[in-house]
Amino acid sequence: MNKLTQGVVLLLFGGAILRASVTDLYLRYVKEGLRPFLIATGVLLVTAAVMTIWYSFRESASSSPDDHGHEHHGPGVGWLLILPVLGLLLVAPPALGSYAANQAGSVVAEPVGGSDYPPLPAGDPVELGLVDYASRSLFDAGQSLAGRELSLTGFITVAPDGSPMLARMVLSCCAADGRPIKIGLDGRAPIDVPADTWVRVTGVHTGRTSKDPVNNVDVAYFDVRTWQEVAEPKQPYA
Repeated sequence: MNKLTQGVVLLLFGGAILRASVTDLYLRYVKEGLRPFLIATGVLLVTAAVMTIWYSFRESASSSPDDHGHEHHGPGVGWLLILPVLGLLLVAPPALGSYAANQAGSVVAEPVGGSDYPPLPAGDPVELGLVDYASRSLFDAGQSLAGRELSLTGFITVAPDGSPMLARMVLSCCAADGRPIKIGLDGRAPIDVPADTWVRVTGVHTGRTSKDPVNNVDVAYFDVRTWQEVAEPKQPYA
């Protein structure tokens, strides 16, 4: 691969990173706090690409005819490296969904602040994250959830027995380390809803639990009273 090809690939790759970083597309790959680092990386790649292309043209202009006659070119197949970069620019892959959730075991919801959980905000229903709900349900025995109407948002995935579950992918850093948090659904659960459909369920806590067959982790349940389909949120990961 000659310098010009390298410069073009760097330019497209840096442009793809910048495009994702200045929109919400990057949220499908990494956590929100990494945006400044992605922008800095994209700028550095674009700068390096421009310098590489400039030096390539300068060397071509300063070389003699004899130099051109003896110039060695890399194999043309090197240009194929542009194809995956163009894929990043032109095709926006979906966020991790039910397939990834079914392949991995549910994350362990860690207790927060020992056994003392802060009271929920006033007003019903209270919007809770799936990790927060699971943690309060499993480690606080649902005491901080008792008597409150709750609302959870996630995508539908299917348990091994065919029943619907609510899930959301949890990232430590990026999509490569994503693990699901899964919540079982009782009551008026959304039956026959396609996997990966995003829904908001409203209901109350239930003490029922089960085990995730993938890694034998405790899974909390939620008693659904009503539900509605919603658009995928800007930040799909927990």
